[in-house]
Amino acid sequence: MTIIVDQPQFENGNEEQIQKKREELELVLDGGFSIPHANSFGHNFRDYDVESERQKGVEDFYRVNHINQTVDFVTKMRQEYKKLDKAETSIWECCELLNEVVDESDPDLDEPQIEHLLQTAEAIRKDYPNQDWLHLTALIHDLGKVLLLPSFGELPQWAVVGDTFPVGCAFDKSIVHNKYFLENPDYTNPTYNSKYGIYSEGCGLDNVMMSWGHDDYMYLVSKENGTTLPSAGLFIIRYHSFYALHRSGAYKHLMNEEDVENLKWLKIFNKYDLYSKSKVRVDVEKVKPYYESLINQYFPEKLRLSSLHRSGAYKHLMNEEDVENLKWLKIFNKYDLYSKSKVRVDVEKVKPYYESLINKVLCVQIAGLKLKLEITSSSDAPWLWACFSYWGVGGTSMFLIFPTPPHGSCGSLVLDSIAFKSLRWKPLFSLYGGIFGHLGMRPYSP
Repeated sequence: MTIIVDQPQFENGNEEQIQKKREELELVLDGGFSIPHANSFGHNFRDYDVESERQKGVEDFYRVNHINQTVDFVTKMRQEYKKLDKAETSIWECCELLNEVVDESDPDLDEPQIEHLLQTAEAIRKDYPNQDWLHLTALIHDLGKVLLLPSFGELPQWAVVGDTFPVGCAFDKSIVHNKYFLENPDYTNPTYNSKYGIYSEGCGLDNVMMSWGHDDYMYLVSKENGTTLPSAGLFIIRYHSFYALHRSGAYKHLMNEEDVENLKWLKIFNKYDLYSKSKVRVDVEKVKPYYESLINQYFPEKLRLSSLHRSGAYKHLMNEEDVENLKWLKIFNKYDLYSKSKVRVDVEKVKPYYESLINKVLCVQIAGLKLKLEITSSSDAPWLWACFSYWGVGGTSMFLIFPTPPHGSCGSLVLDSIAFKSLRWKPLFSLYGGIFGHLGMRPYSP
């Protein structure tokens, strides 16, 4: 599938100005689609340096993202999520699930993702009425963001959204906030930090590992479910966040001939993906029948997905005590998930009550920092109050509230590298033990 995009000529101006004019003209050439002059916040699109209410949060996101996206991490995530053996749902149901998602990495948009999907799809449908595969690709390109939801693993934002890039070779300077790659373990690994790294010239992007996120996940889901979308559609799904390639021209040395052809479609798609972000609402019920007909044409009725939480997986590893404790965990999960709101709690008002419950002290060390952990295990207390008091950091404290059952027996639990002794409710630490272990928490005796 080949398209031809005319290349206009510009006589004067520096390279940056020429590129800007070229992009603006290309947008005009696409028919009725008009370019907004600013994003939803009144700033230029994809401006990661402008002072705005979202700028700091976006930069913090990329710091964590660039530090943690490594070859090892991507390999692990691809192996786990490629199984697609945990849940089945329809594409439209996935679209509706995205009503709960806001992308923290996006400086241009603070609307639910379903709005963006329909804005993009409808804009493309207007200008390319005969390319129905492109309409559907636009609708589903961000569906992988369901990974942010509890029923799909509730991955952190840095592992789901944001610009993507290859791992296993040098990080290009064109990648947004690239300074944070200095803290990535792969940055100093000679196997991964050269131009080609573990790849070869013209190997094809299909053979390149991309940073893990919603793009690669939806690409895997589409392929494993036998979609009949053309290769250009799959290319758009996997690389639409790969701005270093389709905006800066980086990593072209890894592309093969098919990639070169598909990139033309991606560049067309990207204009709509980026510039259709607005406050204009789409009548969902009006357009739904059309997109459902495309879904039936290109996908099976139900998609096999990887739903890693609340799916009942791994029950074969549980013993009888685990089965009983799981009941409490399910009760807790309802509050943990659905109590997230804008309602503020008066900390000073409730603090005395929770402090009165504290009757256990456990000393631990996290990443080399001595901490004092105070934990309640009162048999008649409905809540457990944990206070991490930082030693030698100006008396700073962090408070966490966890639920505990009204009764239970004392016991001990060892999870990863942390040991909890004489705690009355072990499921609590089954839930959070993985987090504590990841932080390197372990018993400490002063």
